[in-house]
Amino acid sequence: MATPIVYRSDFQPRLSVFKAWERHRSRREIHWLVECFAEALGVFFYVYAGIGSQTSWVTGNIMVAAGQAPTGLSSILQIGFGYTGGILLALGVCAGTSGGHFNPCVSIACMVFKGFPPLKALRYIIAQILGAYIACLLVYTQYKVIFEECTTILTKAGKFEALQYTPNGLAGIFAFYLLPGQTKGLAFLNEFVSDTFIGLVIWASLDSSNALIPPTMGPFMVAIAYGTAIWGFSLPGLVANSSRDIGGRLMAMTIWGSGAAGDAYSAISALTNIPAMLFAAFLYELFLTDSDRVVSHAAYEFGVAHANHRRQVEQRLPQGDAEAQTPIDKDTFTYEHCETVKQA
Repeated sequence: MATPIVYRSDFQPRLSVFKAWERHRSRREIHWLVECFAEALGVFFYVYAGIGSQTSWVTGNIMVAAGQAPTGLSSILQIGFGYTGGILLALGVCAGTSGGHFNPCVSIACMVFKGFPPLKALRYIIAQILGAYIACLLVYTQYKVIFEECTTILTKAGKFEALQYTPNGLAGIFAFYLLPGQTKGLAFLNEFVSDTFIGLVIWASLDSSNALIPPTMGPFMVAIAYGTAIWGFSLPGLVANSSRDIGGRLMAMTIWGSGAAGDAYSAISALTNIPAMLFAAFLYELFLTDSDRVVSHAAYEFGVAHANHRRQVEQRLPQGDAEAQTPIDKDTFTYEHCETVKQA
């Protein structure tokens, strides 16, 4: 007996204004905007939570050094938890709409290894950078009084210019700068290895045959991977997300001018995670999975639910087909039914 497909509207009616909107948002010409909004919002969650902790860390250290605070207001431990929590919230709230890339390197890797449409990847990347930019701008605005106080403290101490474009300066909260004494080669190595570490976990979480990481566990695995990398390797210089870097750097340039753009290290910080993610995906596909592994039950259930979204059903069948709303059950579902996701 086929398992019945129950839609949200079958037991939880929505307001008429939302029902009217749904008739339009599922059209291909509009749905891409909904997905891009979800990508921007997801990056916003991730950056807003993490940057908030970083701001407490940097401004707190400045006030402690000036004798205006008894102890630091944050720590690398808290910063790691900030980003970890932000990633969990981003994936939990937004991934069901867009797929939860939230990082240009993930969009590019999906394009290379999973057939993700290039134009859609470009849209996602622009949305991701925009989400990071807005998050950074809001954090700056919310902390504006404290930023002004710290600027006054550093200026009076004659340290503002020396610290501003370093990891310990105010601009360094949003944009990434080379740690004093660190070499670009070692910074690249730290970034590449850490990003490969994260990338392997991301790709494992996307593997439908990995029974130890069901879809509901994936967000926790990815968040823990980011948190672990931050706790262990943020001090030598770690970005791990191009949208976080580019969006934050653009915001810093908006506030402090072109000097916030940085030097050659900005290319390392912004771009290294992309080849690292591609390398991680290649390693995983080459050594850690194969086509003959059995799809896990949880991933199968997840695929059935996704494939039966009314928008996907309507796109699979000719317009006007009387059976456009006929559900796919567990006996008839195959992952070919998900192919329309790539073209949405």
